[in-house]
Amino acid sequence: MKVIGDLHIHSRFARATSKDLNIFNLEKWARIKGVNLLGTGDFTHPEWNAELKRDLQEDETGILKTKTGFPFVLQTEVSLMYSQDGKGRRIHLVLLAPSFEIVDQIIDYFGKKGRLDYDGRPIFGLNAIEVTESLKSISDEIEIIPAHIWTPWFGLLGSKSGFNSFEQAFQDQVKHIYALETGLSSDPPMNWRLSSLDRFSILSFSDLHSFWPWRIGRESTLFDLEKLNYKSILNAIRIQKGLVGTIEVKPDYGKYHFDGHRFCKFSCSPTESKKRNNKCPVCGKSLTIGVLNRVEELADRQENYIKKDAKEYHELLPLHELISLVLNSSIATKKVWEIYNPLISKFGNEFEILMNTPFEELEKATNEKIAKIIIRNRLGKMKVKPGFDGEYGQAMLEEQKTLF
Repeated sequence: MKVIGDLHIHSRFARATSKDLNIFNLEKWARIKGVNLLGTGDFTHPEWNAELKRDLQEDETGILKTKTGFPFVLQTEVSLMYSQDGKGRRIHLVLLAPSFEIVDQIIDYFGKKGRLDYDGRPIFGLNAIEVTESLKSISDEIEIIPAHIWTPWFGLLGSKSGFNSFEQAFQDQVKHIYALETGLSSDPPMNWRLSSLDRFSILSFSDLHSFWPWRIGRESTLFDLEKLNYKSILNAIRIQKGLVGTIEVKPDYGKYHFDGHRFCKFSCSPTESKKRNNKCPVCGKSLTIGVLNRVEELADRQENYIKKDAKEYHELLPLHELISLVLNSSIATKKVWEIYNPLISKFGNEFEILMNTPFEELEKATNEKIAKIIIRNRLGKMKVKPGFDGEYGQAMLEEQKTLF
């Protein structure tokens, strides 16, 4: 069974999220995107947890389903902010769980450590070692995945985390960590450059804060499972049985790929940062060091290194980005939807369009320019002005003569 899974999402109870994020909209837009397995997001939040129990049906497989049969996996994200070895640390972890019974025990544990009702992604002054050990004492079936590991502010290996390895963060509990999440600003080849990451499965998820198709599933993980159940997902993550690969955006598209200062509207490559002593030429303060720079700092392999047993990956910008680029329009305008919706009606879902539909069929359904840019995107040839310091990268339109 081929599965496209987005197992790191949020509800409307997390900060800076759409007020319309609910199970109905998540299912609707996942189907339009072509995602056929979602995380629930935010299961520690009391109001969202009650909605999950109301709107999703649980059975012995560990997979929850809506009334129409769409599958979800119990999932949340927690933020750990603490001191270790005299340094302040900030790490986000994605948690997966096999049942509401286990979730209730997780809630009981975290509820004794802090509040759960003020944010779908709660914050605790606990270290990753203690949290991992405590959760594993509840159930070995709880999966703990370091989230967007390169993000400066809350990624385990980010420039602000203070950690240079998983072993530093988890110490003896690293034996319970099987996977990492790439985040938007890195892709598998960037992670291959660290031999210390070879033992971890590479996963990608959207970390969505709204359900729109340029958010949901923008990064996903590809599985090929004999049966869709929680155990098979664990096996894919832990021993890579059934783990096919990932769908990524181009890492330049991510919010933290380059170094820079958002408020000074300045960004630069790691090479340029080094020349400037990591100082902003506008305000003179230290730059926010991005993912590309941080990978270069920690890498023990050359750029373009290819891991021998690497899984497949696809770098795809969302279809709305492509259409809006051709139309020279904002991403959610009526004229973009007027092209997007007929394509979905004809070909079924966005991933089918982005990954599989032949050029000739695309051209008949739209026009040559849009068909060409979809194929260029499929081939990984899109040019993107890199994102930095919380600003998304910007796709750029090039001459269409040599698109493919």
